[in-house]
Amino acid sequence: MLTDVWSLGGLFLAAFGAATILPFQSEVVFVGLQIGTLVPVWLLVVVASIGNVLGAVVNYALGLGIEHYRHRRWFPVTEAQLARAQDWYVRWGVWTLLLSWAPLGDAFTVIAGIMRTPLWLFLLLVTVAKTGRYMVLAWATVLAAGGVP
Repeated sequence: MLTDVWSLGGLFLAAFGAATILPFQSEVVFVGLQIGTLVPVWLLVVVASIGNVLGAVVNYALGLGIEHYRHRRWFPVTEAQLARAQDWYVRWGVWTLLLSWAPLGDAFTVIAGIMRTPLWLFLLLVTVAKTGRYMVLAWATVLAAGGVP
C-alpha cells in the first residue's frame, strides 16, 4: 500500500514536470505503473491529469508575468517570436489549448497566460485535453497488452 502511494507521488511529479517547460516525460511512468502495479487505472488517470494540469498552470502563471520581463536583454524569446505567437493565438484562439497535451503544447499554455485567457476557460480546456490524453494512453496500453478495454 505504501508502495502505491510512492508510485502515485512519482507519477504526479512526472506529470507535473512534463507539463512545465522542463524536459520531463510522464507517459513511460504512467504505462509502467499501469502494467506493473495493482493501482486502478482510473486513479492513475486522475493523479496524472491533476499533476499535468497543475504543471500547465505554472506555465500560465509564467505567461501572466512575462510582460514584466520581455524587454530585458536576457529574455529568451525575441519580440518577433513573441509577436508571432500572439498573432497565432489570436487567429486560432483558446481552442489551441485542446492541443496542450501535444509536444509543443507547453507553449500554448504560456501564450494563454500572456493573452490573459480567463483562468476558468484555461482550466476547462486544458483539463479536457490532458485527461483525454491519459485516457487514450491507458486504453492503448490495455490494447497493446492484449487485453480488452
